[in-house]
Amino acid sequence: MRLKKAWEFDAVFRTGRQLRGDLVRICFLHRVGEFTRAGVAVGKKIANAVGRAHGRRLLRESLRRLMPWVKDELWIVMSLRKCALDMSAVSVYMDAANLFERADLLAETWSGANWQVDCSCGPQTSSLHLL
Repeated sequence: MRLKKAWEFDAVFRTGRQLRGDLVRICFLHRVGEFTRAGVAVGKKIANAVGRAHGRRLLRESLRRLMPWVKDELWIVMSLRKCALDMSAVSVYMDAANLFERADLLAETWSGANWQVDCSCGPQTSSLHLL
């Protein structure tokens, strides 16, 4: 489910659509006949190695919570803006959820952004996630 190769990221950045939020930027590309795959990117200009690792963790957690409701046949790359490093994971998730909604990338069964519901089990069997 992950984008791993440089040419995959490059294809999404060069030919896909792009939406910018306050904390997150998403780029996505429709790929007919393929599974939905996603990747995260935090640029070297954003922070040092520790900060970039923290940023990737924030983005992966947001993606983990959104992926069960993302439509099929998409390649998605999420990147972090510099101001997001000082924000909480909840803020990053809410901004990403708003962008996914604006881009119409979520299925109709999605009930809305809710950090309190853990979506790792899928949209039908959600359980409360205690942090």
